Amino acid sequence: MRIVNETLSRALAQGTQAKSSPMGGEDFGQMLMDAVKEVNSAQQDARGMQSAFMAGQSGVEAHDVMISMERASIAMQLTMQVRNKVLEAYQELSRMQV
Repeated sequence: MRIVNETLSRALAQGTQAKSSPMGGEDFGQMLMDAVKEVNSAQQDARGMQSAFMAGQSGVEAHDVMISMERASIAMQLTMQVRNKVLEAYQELSRMQV
């Protein structure tokens, strides 16, 4: 079971690197946007599976619905924690005296 969002992990790894390469590599903002899209996709998948299960469609098991909902929930919690850390870093930088 993949708990950690791979795109978000890559974004965090790139964000913690001290050097930045404006000429090469991936755009950090684009990586964050991809991570948010992936979280949104996980939530939509979970919602779709939940609706299919409630409609009684065959092939949708209760444990699959629970796993997809938990995966979407964990991805959202991880995204919120990253957002909180980025906000905290921004506030810390804005308080610094130059």
